[in-house]
Amino acid sequence: MTPAHEPTASVETALAHASRLLATDPAMAGRQAAEVLRVVGDHPVARLLLGASRNACGDVEGATRILEPLAQEQPKSPAVQLELGIALGRSGRGDDAVAALRRAVALKPELPRAWLALGDHLSAVGDSQGAEAAYAAHLVHSVRDPQLMRAAAALQANRIPEAEALLREHLRATPTDAPALRMLAETQARLGRTEDAESLLARCLELVPGFDAARHHYAMVLHRANKPLEALVEVDALLAKDPANAGYRNLKAVVLSRTGDYDGAIVLYDALVREYPHHARLWLSFGHTLKTAGQGARSIEAYRRAATLEPGFGDAWWSLANLKTFRFEPEDLATIRAQLARTDLASEHRLHLDFALGKALEDAEEYAASFEHYRRGNAQRVALVPWAADDNTARVRKAMATYTPAFFAERAGSGCDARDPIFIVGMPRAGSTLVEQILSSHPDVEGTMELPDLLSLTRELRRRGEASGARHYHDVVPSLELDALRAIGEDYLDRTRVHRKAGAPLFIDKMPNNFQHVGLIHLALPNAKIIDARRHPIACGFSVFKQQFARGQDFSFRLEDIGHYYRDYVALMAHFDEVLPGRVHRVHYETMVEDTEQEVRRLLAYCGLPFDDACLRFFENDRPVRTASAEQVRRPIYREGLDQWRHYAPWLGPLEQALGPVLAAYPAVPAGLHLE
Repeated sequence: MTPAHEPTASVETALAHASRLLATDPAMAGRQAAEVLRVVGDHPVARLLLGASRNACGDVEGATRILEPLAQEQPKSPAVQLELGIALGRSGRGDDAVAALRRAVALKPELPRAWLALGDHLSAVGDSQGAEAAYAAHLVHSVRDPQLMRAAAALQANRIPEAEALLREHLRATPTDAPALRMLAETQARLGRTEDAESLLARCLELVPGFDAARHHYAMVLHRANKPLEALVEVDALLAKDPANAGYRNLKAVVLSRTGDYDGAIVLYDALVREYPHHARLWLSFGHTLKTAGQGARSIEAYRRAATLEPGFGDAWWSLANLKTFRFEPEDLATIRAQLARTDLASEHRLHLDFALGKALEDAEEYAASFEHYRRGNAQRVALVPWAADDNTARVRKAMATYTPAFFAERAGSGCDARDPIFIVGMPRAGSTLVEQILSSHPDVEGTMELPDLLSLTRELRRRGEASGARHYHDVVPSLELDALRAIGEDYLDRTRVHRKAGAPLFIDKMPNNFQHVGLIHLALPNAKIIDARRHPIACGFSVFKQQFARGQDFSFRLEDIGHYYRDYVALMAHFDEVLPGRVHRVHYETMVEDTEQEVRRLLAYCGLPFDDACLRFFENDRPVRTASAEQVRRPIYREGLDQWRHYAPWLGPLEQALGPVLAAYPAVPAGLHLE
């Protein structure tokens, strides 16, 4: 009998044949490898092929039993580490899978399958930078055409214009090259050209329906484009082929959260944190979903787990502070201060920690120190995202000049007749969540969230006018026919339908920034209700200043910018009060607190709804709430927040000065208010 360490030519031939069979008939490849092992005894290549066969056939337990000891014996084999990483990932041992895949690419970078699997795992745990780098490496090592290799290298180095030029040149000669289309879509996504990325990926999948990496990218692009239903279709198609893929499951959890299916998202996150227990960003995402679903105690546990895993993870500490009702322990504050003392702390973490410490010191009534940390946090943000107050004022002026009584009279009868939406608009932190909670406690009204759909429609209008030099979407609206305005209203209703789960005839869109789009709302949805939630300008302005918004409120980093923005808001709403009398119903937060029942009755009457006592017991409503006020609106109305800003009065001069006559006249509007 031939010794195991001296394989004959026939054994080598059999192993080569088994290797070729893996791609087409993995079960037969496994039988071939098992036969070799029966004949010659222990043979590392045969064991690897048998493990790979088990992987390909879905027997991850069998694959792991073979590959784990083999990896210990053959620690320098990239192929063994790759197959082991695949098996461990599919068996729910995510962290171990990441370690094996990292070993594989360290031993041999030219392993596109390993990079792709690693990218999926890193995507699952929220490491977007790591995932992007892994996917870029997958592209580099999965193409063989020299020009595509140069384009992939440019993509990996983030030289996007160079990559785009190479890919467009290549596609002019070979327009049906699916890998090139996918790479070009990546360049467009990084440039923010979401529609172009979407169409390129759709074409790619039309050519090669089984191109799973492209489908995954397509699902992510659809999600970013606020097309959650379409994204779910693609994710479910991927999961049908590979149900254990953690990257796909994480993306589905994210999309389900977007659509309001928090129960479904929680199930997915619950499994993922068991598979990847040591990844702070994953615990953070889980905490956000639990918080929105009203599971406050579990959300605190998730946020604390994230902060324990990474003490310098500022977003975890801020998420605890942002619960508003949470109070830090002395040891928490010691940890936060220790992290802020680090010289190597990234600015992203530092600013979150400053906001968290500002909130903790506010709770401790150390107002001077609290304000200083709020100021530091905002100073870091304005350095990253500058805000041009004059540009916002110009947009408001354009809206006021466009939407005149004559303009509306010429378009009488425009839009979609549906009365389903109730828009709650105004400044952030002005009590809009309270108004939403009250209204959504009525059996005929469903609360959703701050929906991005109207903003998406305005961006599409602006893009439509870019060719003719339009600076704002308001430049495009005058050219729209009545049918086009009706189509916008119908499109909005179609896009938002995914968020309506209760079957109520009316639903709420609580995006506060929609105050800038009242003119378009009136034209496209003339029967929709519009509620302006307004709060004392200093109380509101300071509350905005101390809130660390995730995105979309770039005016909030400097007190003077907040004051100018508030003035713009008041001026625009006063304009619509004049040109569309009675169209907008205003709720002053202070009046709602002082005389809740009367204000609730006024609110319901405006919406055409009968009074319902449940609206006075809004704090019993257990619906999901996504905003910073989530925990506060689950309690009865309280007065404590009305004058909290007075503790900070010595430092709010820039806000007062920028507000000007708007502050003195509140709750009225100064006569002849003009924008500087």
